[in-house]
Amino acid sequence: MKRTNYHLFDWLDFDEQLQRDEHLYKLIGMDGIHEHEGDICVDVLFQKQLLQNDMSPCTDEAPMRQTLLIRAYMEDIVRIFISPCGDEVSDSSDMLDLSADIVPNPLHIEEENGVFHLVDAKGVDRGTIDTRAPELDPWSDLLPPPQGTLNLTLFPEGDSEKGIRLSDDHFSPPRYDALPLGYCVSDGHAERATLSLCCTEDECFAGTGERFRKMDLSGQSFRLKNQDGQGVNNRRCYKNIPFYLSSKGYAAFFHTSDYCSLSLADHSTRSVQFLCDRATVDLFLIGGQDPEQLLYRYRKLTGFPPSLPFWSYGIWMSRMTYFSAEEVEGICRRLRSEHYPCDVIHLDTGWFRTDWLCEWKFNPDRFPDPEGFLQRLLSDGFRVSLWQLPYIADGAEQLEEARQNDYIAPLTKRQSSDGSNFSALDYAGTIDFTYPAATQWYKELLRHLLRMGVKCIKTDFGENIHMDAVYKGSTPEHLNNLYALLYQKAAYEVTKEETGDGIIWARAGWAGCQRYPLHWGGDSASTWEGMAGSLRGGLHLGLSGFAFWSHDVPGFHSVPDFMNSPVREDIYLRWTQFGVFTSHIRYHGTSKREPWHYPGIAPLIRRWWQLRYRLLPYIWQESEHCTQSGLPMLSALLLHHASDPTCWHIDDEYYFGRSFLVAPVMNSDDKRNIYLPDGSWLDFFTGERYEGGRWLLSHPCPKHLMPVFVRPGTQIPIYPEDVCCTDEIDLSRQAYLTITEGHGWEGQVFTMLSPTL
Repeated sequence: MKRTNYHLFDWLDFDEQLQRDEHLYKLIGMDGIHEHEGDICVDVLFQKQLLQNDMSPCTDEAPMRQTLLIRAYMEDIVRIFISPCGDEVSDSSDMLDLSADIVPNPLHIEEENGVFHLVDAKGVDRGTIDTRAPELDPWSDLLPPPQGTLNLTLFPEGDSEKGIRLSDDHFSPPRYDALPLGYCVSDGHAERATLSLCCTEDECFAGTGERFRKMDLSGQSFRLKNQDGQGVNNRRCYKNIPFYLSSKGYAAFFHTSDYCSLSLADHSTRSVQFLCDRATVDLFLIGGQDPEQLLYRYRKLTGFPPSLPFWSYGIWMSRMTYFSAEEVEGICRRLRSEHYPCDVIHLDTGWFRTDWLCEWKFNPDRFPDPEGFLQRLLSDGFRVSLWQLPYIADGAEQLEEARQNDYIAPLTKRQSSDGSNFSALDYAGTIDFTYPAATQWYKELLRHLLRMGVKCIKTDFGENIHMDAVYKGSTPEHLNNLYALLYQKAAYEVTKEETGDGIIWARAGWAGCQRYPLHWGGDSASTWEGMAGSLRGGLHLGLSGFAFWSHDVPGFHSVPDFMNSPVREDIYLRWTQFGVFTSHIRYHGTSKREPWHYPGIAPLIRRWWQLRYRLLPYIWQESEHCTQSGLPMLSALLLHHASDPTCWHIDDEYYFGRSFLVAPVMNSDDKRNIYLPDGSWLDFFTGERYEGGRWLLSHPCPKHLMPVFVRPGTQIPIYPEDVCCTDEIDLSRQAYLTITEGHGWEGQVFTMLSPTL
């Protein structure tokens, strides 16, 4: 990566040759302040900067005046808004879904000795603007004085010990590393706006979406632009969320769908920096006593995840792909005859007339009686999920209708395409979900399938759209990130209308998509690194407002041959164990996924699947709790132990619900290092006792077990017998298992098989 060490280029994206007609305007101070209908309006001044490497004011021009709006909500949220490009502040957007109690808390101004206090209706200070001159001890005029700034500190929850201050971060006056506020004017139009907040040397950060990174994101920068991740071990991201949690006890939500960048103590270790491609900054700062409370309040802004159908927590069986009703029914018969419990069969790309050519219709030769096929499976306890995508391909039956009615956004240039494939956006058009008629048309395509008996739609793709197209309700740049939300909303709504169960299986994401569950982690490699990357992504997504998340067991694609290399048995087994203790568990990928193809471990896999079904009462209980709280089903340790600094760095362990501490094995050594937080712990399977606040180094992990811990005396709701699907479960018959020292699951319920592996 090329670095110039000049903020103008490295962060603000100016032309290094300084040949473009663009200028930076930096916030230099306040020119007035007043109250308006409970909001505080601050008249702030921006000074044009000379077009050069170092920042220096252009004194030939008078400062530009803009209005910075500050609004408080309830007792724990403060919002700041500024838009040099003329946008208006609003409490309504596709991303926002405000709870009824998220109402403005009127602010008024109290001034004392040059300090303006922003005080809410209860007399609580929610922010200050300090206009007093800084103390100086002059002795040299070698360097010019620094440019002015705005000394604004905000207290989202009214705690003066947890102030969040705008950062005016520089080495010397010309060498800035972060600006409190700034924007660019290019060809006479305001473009790109930046905001910076102060951070401390020991501050940790998490969230920002399904980030395939270490738990503490401090020292990293991200481009929040959705794209096909092409795996789970790189910078690309299917689900960017403009939201982060800080170990200093606050969260930040940048309310935008435009492309933006976030630097978490990276470009400067003293600052968090945000850069939006549109010259608008709309920031919600959220206060709380712990990370779970912060996430709860974020959900109050952007929406809570709804309940999912009980059957969805069973096993999903799939591969890429099944091609006929005969093949599918044969697999289902074998699952039942060999006593592998299962609830969902997923048909990926092969159910159409031509593989990958999405036309929302069953192939009449290979699926001659789709209604009968679906009904036969349902009568045996199998729901069917179908793959599709939000683009129309060349050659698709619906192409001309979609073009003639603008259901796909008209292209401004012809695409070169040889038809649909999964590696590039080469389709003839993107369905325009900004156009109500197109959305309704798409819903009708799905409605026909749902009325046949399909129970779930896989809303694959949606990270990319045609950028050289004309959308009815948005520019492509503004729509790209938001597209996943509009796409998934349409599929979720029609599924709930027709089946009564609100559920989809989605890959892309943006702020608010947690309202339309569930989401999975994309195309991981069937390797230990793929497993570790998947978990990291799921934990960060759970720290970004999402409750439900899954992944392809045992990874999506083979290595080294993407389609054809076999999966190792130890990876299949360990990934199965991970999947059992995940929100949802689906087998899927480019090669054989059914357990009987792995005969050395197949009996053990059956036991793990049976364990999953025994735990469904607990999973159901915890999933319902997640819909009413800030917790995800897979919680990073920091959500439960925020005051333990070590937990802000743990990305290979997690809580599954509120009771299980899970440490998946992600290596071939049958051992791993495990961190146990303070207190006493029992091994869930054996009942062996451990004291926490320490590491278990090279902890042995025999293949037939995995490290799962609970607190002594924990009661786990379980189902008292094995079943073949959720249709056989009557939750009124659930029992409770109490884990005590020396008495774990293995000894109390059934003996796990221990073959020589």
